[in-house]
Amino acid sequence: MDVLVEVERSGLVESRHRGVAVRVDAAGDVVWSIGEPGTVVFPRSSNKPFQAVGMLRAGLPLEGPELALAASSHSAEPFHLDGVRAILARAGLDESALQTPPSYPLDPAEHAAVIRAGEERLPIRMDCSGKHAAMLLTCVVNDWPTETYLDPAHPLQQVITGAFTDLTDGPPAVVGVDGCGAPLLATSLLQLARATARVRGAADGTPERRLVDAMLAHPEQVSGTRRDDLRLAQAVPGLLVKSGAESVLVMGLADGSAVALKIEDGGERALFVAAHRVLELAGVEGDVLTERPAVLGGGKQVGEVRPAF
Repeated sequence: MDVLVEVERSGLVESRHRGVAVRVDAAGDVVWSIGEPGTVVFPRSSNKPFQAVGMLRAGLPLEGPELALAASSHSAEPFHLDGVRAILARAGLDESALQTPPSYPLDPAEHAAVIRAGEERLPIRMDCSGKHAAMLLTCVVNDWPTETYLDPAHPLQQVITGAFTDLTDGPPAVVGVDGCGAPLLATSLLQLARATARVRGAADGTPERRLVDAMLAHPEQVSGTRRDDLRLAQAVPGLLVKSGAESVLVMGLADGSAVALKIEDGGERALFVAAHRVLELAGVEGDVLTERPAVLGGGKQVGEVRPAF
C-alpha cells in the first residue's frame, strides 16, 4: 500500500500511514486510485448502507431519522437510544431482544457521562444497536425468527448477503464476524466504491434512494453530534459518508461519483486527513477540508498530520 498520510514533528516525518484510495464515476469506472484498488478488506460499518438496502428490499418499514439510525454507528446520545427503542417498539420488542455486546457509548463524552452516573455497559449503548433493531424489525414483518437473526443461514442474513452481492457485483470474498456479532462481508475497495456509487445515484422510489435521502437529511443519526462523519457531511452538500472500524470510509458525492478508502494500520487519526484530501482532488472546497490535526510539543504546535498525496 502507498503512503497516504504523514505525521510531521519539528520538520521531521516521524510516522507514516499507508493505505488505498479509489474514486469511481457514476458509471463505476475508475477515475483515479492510489495503491491497489483490488485489495480485499472487511468494510466493517461502511457496509451498513448495503445492509440497510437489503432490509428495505425485504420490507423494513422505516423512513427518516429511524432509517438513518438503521445504517448508523451511533454515539449512544439520548436521541440515538430513544430511536433504537422506538424501532424495537414497532417490532413489539424491547432491549432484551438485542444481541449486540454490552458496551459503553462510542462517543467519549457520552462514555464519561455514563461512568460518572455509575452506570454500566448495555447492549443498546453499542454503536450498532440501531442496525440490530432494524434487523429485528425486518424479521418481525417477515415472520422470521428473532432469536437467531445473526446466524449467517438466517433468512435475514441471506437477504442482506443477496443485496451485498448485487451491489458489489459478486459474492463476498470472505464472510467473517463483525464486532457486533453480525456476519461481516468482505469485498475489494474498488467494488466497495462502485456499490457506494450505485446507492448514491439510485433513482427515486427505490430502496437505495429512500436510504440516501434519510442519511443525507439526518446525518446526526448516522454518527453523532461530535463526530468527524457529521462535520464532513455538513460541510459538503450532498455527501453520503459512512466510516467503519479499522479506518475504512466510503463517500458518495452529489455528482454520482464515489470513493472507498482504507488505512492499512487501522489508525483513525489518518482516516479523515486522507478523506479531506480525496475530496480536494475531487474539486470540493471548504474550510473543513484544509484542517490538519496539530502535533504538539510542550503544549504548542510543532507539526501536523498531513496528506502525502
